[in-house]
Amino acid sequence: MFSQSEPLKIGIAGLTHTHVHSILGRDAIGDIKIVGIAEPNRKLAQQYADQHGFSMDLVYNSLEEMIAATQPEAVTAFGNIFDHLEVVQTCAPKGIHVMVEKPLAVNMRHAKKMKALAQEHRIHLLTNYETTWYPTNHKAKTLLDNGEIGDLKKVVVRDGHRGPVKIGVNEEFLEWLQDPVLNGGGALTDFGCYGANLTTWLLQGKKPNTVTAVTQQLQAENNPEVDDDAVIILTYDDCLAVLQPSWNWPIGRKDMELYGLTGAIYADNRNTLRVRTAEGYDGYQEEISILEERPYPYNDPFSLLAAVVRGSVELNPSDLSALENNMTVVEILDAARKSAKTGKTIKLKK
Repeated sequence: MFSQSEPLKIGIAGLTHTHVHSILGRDAIGDIKIVGIAEPNRKLAQQYADQHGFSMDLVYNSLEEMIAATQPEAVTAFGNIFDHLEVVQTCAPKGIHVMVEKPLAVNMRHAKKMKALAQEHRIHLLTNYETTWYPTNHKAKTLLDNGEIGDLKKVVVRDGHRGPVKIGVNEEFLEWLQDPVLNGGGALTDFGCYGANLTTWLLQGKKPNTVTAVTQQLQAENNPEVDDDAVIILTYDDCLAVLQPSWNWPIGRKDMELYGLTGAIYADNRNTLRVRTAEGYDGYQEEISILEERPYPYNDPFSLLAAVVRGSVELNPSDLSALENNMTVVEILDAARKSAKTGKTIKLKK
């Protein structure tokens, strides 16, 4: 499965984003090696060291200190979204590649600075989403590209859960996840990015013509400073996308629906896919598939990061992890926030 001679040396910037458990608890398959962790919160670091069995000798108080001591080839950012810019500002001039957790940045101002630094210093800058690794999403795109449901006319993406407070997010994560500056918003940012990322990928990198959004605060007692429910409508020349990010779903969900001229594809979750072929007025044939995980290195963010840095995988601009796709994601989120605030549709296409 893995043939590289040396594992990619990875530093971790921050531990306050609980997605960090995906790398700390990862099986050792030989493609990466954690060489250092930058986290000033010693109590949190000790808690995770006890949980995952790493030495506190790996933990440094600052990113600069960690880099100087360990010389990582790449850094994965697991802090707040506002700090993504600072991570790139620190790493790029040193030629250190970066992967951040979704979304790429809190706004386009940060994103443009990050892109400029990545290009100037020729580093890879990837964005990681849980849904990038879903076999169902990739199978859905393959079926779409093969014409199984005809031309794509509508995309519906629903993401979210009951809300950070209700699902019991830890204090260190919660204190920035509900902060309009550090997170860039609430549910619109946290979960709207998934649909923007997937739609941009499905449409080969096209930007929407218009963005219209409505946000609400349905749990003011739990999310006093940010939105917790949103609907984002994206129009394209021949397609419409409806994104429904929310911290008010009764169940956790990350699902996608594609509607073509002759049928529909439902990516219900990570592994369950349904394809409906239209018959008559309201009839259809349905085929249900339970999909196996994707092959290495396309089944794991850190495997892909190692492959991209080592040069065995080259990302296309519209790929889910690619910088160009995620610049468009941030542009969509910026426009959605502006639309929700002003009550107006925002035009992106000049």
